[in-house]
Amino acid sequence: MAAPPTTSTPQHTSLHTTTPALPLAYSGRAQLRILLERPKLALGQRVVVGGWVKSAKVVENSSAAAAHPWLHTDDAAVGEKGGRSKDVSCVEILQSRIPLIKSIFDVFGGSGHGQRKKRESLSLPQTKVLPPKASTAYLLLTDGSCVPSLQVVVDSSVTTLSRILPTGTCLLVEGQVEAAEGKHAIELKAEKVLHIGTVDFDKYPLSKKRIPLEMLRDHSQFRPRTTTVATVMRIRSALSFATHTFFNEHAFIDVQVPTITTTDSEGFSNMFLVTILDQKPEKEEKLGTIYEIEGVNLEHVKAAAKEKSNLVEHLKRTESNREALAAAIQDLRKTNELASQLEAREKRKLGTSLKDDKVDSSKDFFPLQTYLTVSGRLHLESYACALGNVYSFGPRFQADKTDSAKHAAEMWMVEVEMAFSQLKDSMNCANDFFKYLCKWILEKCSEDMEFVAKRIDKTCINRLQQIISDSPEIMPYNEAIDILRKAEDKKFETNFESGFVLTSEHLSYLTDNIFKKPIMIYNYPKEAKPFYVRQNDDGTVAAFDLVVPKLGTIISGSQNEERVNKISSRIDELGLPREKYEWYLDLRRNGTVENSGFSLRFDLMVQFTTGLSNVRDVIPFPRTYGKANN
Repeated sequence: MAAPPTTSTPQHTSLHTTTPALPLAYSGRAQLRILLERPKLALGQRVVVGGWVKSAKVVENSSAAAAHPWLHTDDAAVGEKGGRSKDVSCVEILQSRIPLIKSIFDVFGGSGHGQRKKRESLSLPQTKVLPPKASTAYLLLTDGSCVPSLQVVVDSSVTTLSRILPTGTCLLVEGQVEAAEGKHAIELKAEKVLHIGTVDFDKYPLSKKRIPLEMLRDHSQFRPRTTTVATVMRIRSALSFATHTFFNEHAFIDVQVPTITTTDSEGFSNMFLVTILDQKPEKEEKLGTIYEIEGVNLEHVKAAAKEKSNLVEHLKRTESNREALAAAIQDLRKTNELASQLEAREKRKLGTSLKDDKVDSSKDFFPLQTYLTVSGRLHLESYACALGNVYSFGPRFQADKTDSAKHAAEMWMVEVEMAFSQLKDSMNCANDFFKYLCKWILEKCSEDMEFVAKRIDKTCINRLQQIISDSPEIMPYNEAIDILRKAEDKKFETNFESGFVLTSEHLSYLTDNIFKKPIMIYNYPKEAKPFYVRQNDDGTVAAFDLVVPKLGTIISGSQNEERVNKISSRIDELGLPREKYEWYLDLRRNGTVENSGFSLRFDLMVQFTTGLSNVRDVIPFPRTYGKANN
């Protein structure tokens, strides 16, 4: 049995980021994150900002008349200049503007009524039509660069406020940054609105109220405009950047492995078939008019066919005239054809095929059956055998019809292969990489993580800090099985026999109840791992899993079998098509080397970091069974 490996302490280098210039290159606008992070430096600057309205309110200006002289009437202006409007009484002004008041005074008289006729010829100044009352809109604008929003103040003299108020409206605004009152340190006083992207208020799915993540999945094109999803996507981006940074710092070479492959790397996966052959059902023949009659179904047609068959037999026995017999036979033939068509349609409805012919790959785009890859480790290994240490980062596909909260049909993986390395080296690298990602997020996404702790999972920051400061519990598979067998506070409906595959229930018990931290399990039974894993002398294989609390396995790795006879026997034992693995066996026949590697489930890493309960909420466009709507 291989000796228990130990994990090393990661040697972290300084983590650098650069601050974007103001304004942003290639855009001409200022990023809100830069303005809000440095409010004192932003004060007094004239900038252009762009984003989407998160919420809005309108306040009527109390001093609108003083602030806007165009609201005053001409007679007021004349009065200020000492004009003849001084001789006009208030009553007469009211009578001139409101006919109803004039009529009342005509009937009942009133103050100054005796002088009214003398003044009728007096020309009163004309009054302009008053525009809507002066008001100011206070908008919260977000551009997705940070959690907080920028308050933008837009006066009704700048633009029509009703166009910019709905949630989701896109704005490009030019103005000056000023000090704000209340919870906002700064605000933008808008002077020009350069662009307005309106929304269909009745159909736009987002609102100021918080919407459940489950509902947002049906609107994947809009959900990044919500604060929660935008925050998760920034964390995802940071983890992606940290991945490339880690491997670049440790002299790994980035290799892009194929998405289309003839090889099943795992040996037991459900794979998506790639083909250009027409898979549509054969075009249905147009049914006769009998089928179009309401109430006709397959059983009725079969019964009619039986009756007509009996009639034909009767006519044959009685030696009736040939015309009657021919007509009956023709009628029977049409009825049988209709029954066949209806039967074919019923079978197609059930998803069955009338033909059971195999796909002729010689007519396909590729001469061999090809699939979307479930893992790139085999292809990556061929480059490790030439370049040393390599890694790949990309999507992997599994056609599992499951509704699991930890699975999607398309998920991203970070895969690593290292030449001249053994199982312990792979375990150490995986642990260092995992800690590096946790440290990066805490240092570079502190504001986002504070939001996550407030809105999603209050333990997320402490959880990552514990990962950095502590080491995982390391144990062989047999020891993990012994712990589960002896569990007194938990009853498992399982017989822990040799070769048993640990389920999520077992792993959760070990991480959440027993150790309360990540664990590393190594030296599994060969039945639980892929065919290419190196066989140990005790019958186990040199594979490991890093299991984290509340989520399960996040990294799986192994030392790969470098002995051609061993791996060849394993392929035959599992009944895998040898012709599809000859290229892989060539690596053992020509310059074989000890090598190891691992795969990190990147989407689960984002889920672990944020504490979200469903992996669909950390994937930009999740693809799951029955769901791919864009």
